[in-house]
Amino acid sequence: MLDRLARAIVRRPRAFLIAVLGFMLIAGPLGGPVVGKLVNGGFEDPKSESSLAKQALDQHFGVKDSNLVLLVRAPGSVDSDPAAEDGAALTRRLAAEPGISQVGSYWSQGRDQRLRSEDSRYAMVIGHIGGGENAAADRVEGLRKEFAGRQGSLDVKLGGSTAMGFDTDHTVQKDLQRMEAIAFPVLFVILLLVFGSLISALLPLLMVLPLLLGTLLMLRTITLFTDVSVFALNVTTIIGLGIAIDYSLFIVTRYREEIRDRGGDLTDKQVRSEAIVAAVRTAGRTVVFSAVTVMLSMAALALFPLLFLRSIAVAGIGVMLFAALAATIVMPMLLALFGSKIDSLDLRKGVRRLLGRPPRPRAELERGVWHRLATFVMRFAAPVAVVATAALLLLGAPFLGAEYSLPDDRQLPKTAQSRQVGDVIREDFVSREADVIAIVATGIGDPKQQSAAIGAYAERISKLDGVESVASSAGVFAHGARVAPPGPATASLAAKSATYLRVSPDVEPFSAAGERLVHDIRGADSPWPVRVAGGGPALVDTLDALGDRMPMVLGFMMLSTFVLLFLFTGSLLLPLKALVLNALSLSATFGAVVWIFQEGHLAGALDATVTGSLIALTPILMFCLMFGLSMDYEVFMLSRIKEEYERTGDNTAAVARGLELTGRLVTAAALLLGMVMVVSLFTAQITFQKMLGLGLTVALVVDTLVVRGLLLPAFMRLAGSANWWAPGPLRRVHRRFGLSEAPKRTGQGHPAKAPSAAKEPDVPATAGS
Repeated sequence: MLDRLARAIVRRPRAFLIAVLGFMLIAGPLGGPVVGKLVNGGFEDPKSESSLAKQALDQHFGVKDSNLVLLVRAPGSVDSDPAAEDGAALTRRLAAEPGISQVGSYWSQGRDQRLRSEDSRYAMVIGHIGGGENAAADRVEGLRKEFAGRQGSLDVKLGGSTAMGFDTDHTVQKDLQRMEAIAFPVLFVILLLVFGSLISALLPLLMVLPLLLGTLLMLRTITLFTDVSVFALNVTTIIGLGIAIDYSLFIVTRYREEIRDRGGDLTDKQVRSEAIVAAVRTAGRTVVFSAVTVMLSMAALALFPLLFLRSIAVAGIGVMLFAALAATIVMPMLLALFGSKIDSLDLRKGVRRLLGRPPRPRAELERGVWHRLATFVMRFAAPVAVVATAALLLLGAPFLGAEYSLPDDRQLPKTAQSRQVGDVIREDFVSREADVIAIVATGIGDPKQQSAAIGAYAERISKLDGVESVASSAGVFAHGARVAPPGPATASLAAKSATYLRVSPDVEPFSAAGERLVHDIRGADSPWPVRVAGGGPALVDTLDALGDRMPMVLGFMMLSTFVLLFLFTGSLLLPLKALVLNALSLSATFGAVVWIFQEGHLAGALDATVTGSLIALTPILMFCLMFGLSMDYEVFMLSRIKEEYERTGDNTAAVARGLELTGRLVTAAALLLGMVMVVSLFTAQITFQKMLGLGLTVALVVDTLVVRGLLLPAFMRLAGSANWWAPGPLRRVHRRFGLSEAPKRTGQGHPAKAPSAAKEPDVPATAGS
């Protein structure tokens, strides 16, 4: 199929150009509006206990999250007469706004101390914006124009979860624009160093344009059927940009090899056409296989019941599809259109002429760094494997102490208004009102007749470690004693056949102590079935949802990867090796992320706020992304090693020669993709994106230098010809259904002996091909 596609492209490249341009003209206008259709949130399981408890609070009590906070600062004290007058007027104005309910403030709720700072300089006005996350976020800009700034004697800032969503959305858009503006020039310079020619360096960037527009169109289409996280745009754009350029590098490099094999005459159209067809047939097939591998890793995210991960899964699968299409259609089309001009404006020739140096001979290239490294590693395979493995395990050790949380305003830059509001509330307000845990009981009959049972239950909960007080319709309890009788303030905690308790904790909700408190509340004896809601319970439910699905996700990824790599290599051992080395690489990556973002080392240099925890979904996302990307490089290296083994039957020589042919290419590809990650890291203002960018950068470095450069040749040297062994029935399956980059050779192959009989010759001092 790829062969026929490539031949059609070289015959009629202009027709394909018209089709691609037509697609871009359609995709741009239709996909452009997607930014306004993406949603925030999606970090919780909608079927979890905490989510169902929130629904019960709304249904029975009309209680919704206070997603809007006006932080009011008085010139002196908020208790002064001018401040009280202006604060009351501000409260009335906000309550009169359409679509805003449950408005209350320090002044309208009897000088409620929970809504005033310790130093009396700040007070809060709270409310709820209805209409869903997107509709609520759309109101933020107008509300800020109306209420933020100077209001009489008061200074006002607007925060809360809705404002945080608005600020996140706008920050993500700015980050993406800044990343693209910097990434393209940086990538062009690196491509220029890799290819030497201005035209060659420009081709991958031209190929990326339809990919980016296609990504926007794809996301816009998905939003017609389901919600898509605002982070899906950045993640898919970054991954799509890096992967597509990697794929273009593989196609162009193979094309140049095919040109050289045919005499190196770029002026001969027939030679160019045959080289394009051969490149698509070989490297193009590996690109498709690699894209499928990454798609399967992304598909694993869809097994989690969280919108955030599912939307990135769907978007990631789509962008990988576009990356494969761009590499196998757009890049061959560009090669055919530019023809002999691909090496025009070759800067290396000018530099060599200036320095008076001749071109490097092919023989010198065949004794390159990767060949010498592979030879050295295989000579000392056992010690290299032990030391490299120990180093990766040591780097991964901090991950054993990982703590998790859900995103809050601290992921935003300090210049964001909602972040500033959150910082003041955390630092200057004693009450942890935003961290309140709600315990909801429905179907209990008349709450008045259940007053004794409600009081006894509230008293029991107030004795738990980490509880400051419990408000109930039977009164307020603290440390096992009732400290306030029932009154107007607690009457709203009872409804027809339902009641709920407000538990004020004295521990951080996103901490080990906060998680223990949630488990203690849920484990306490209760007179009726109860459901628990709040930030802490939401985190516990999210971690439970991730943990429950993790075995299924791991099983799916490992099985699918194992099967695909077996079809590609015909080996039982190499897929297992790939999975083990991948796990080592990822453990080191996660350790680095914990050391930097949780423990705070180097966080200042990255301008990241240290909260003592990781955003719970980040390791999962990083795992699936890097699992697919590392398998991407695994496929390209093993394809050439296998090709050499089939040609020579010498495992040691095949490893050295395969790494020699692919090492520079994979290093350049990792450098390009890593540069995209580095640019993303230093242009991002959202901590989540910094964490993702740094994690993927570290993973690329470890995977390319340690895993591919050291562990892969060491392992394959130790395993010897057992690398290529499979039992007879599976060999027959592979012969019938197997995949390969190189065309099948007649009479090919040197079937490996059973592992017990596998022997390898000693590695010579200078291994040849």
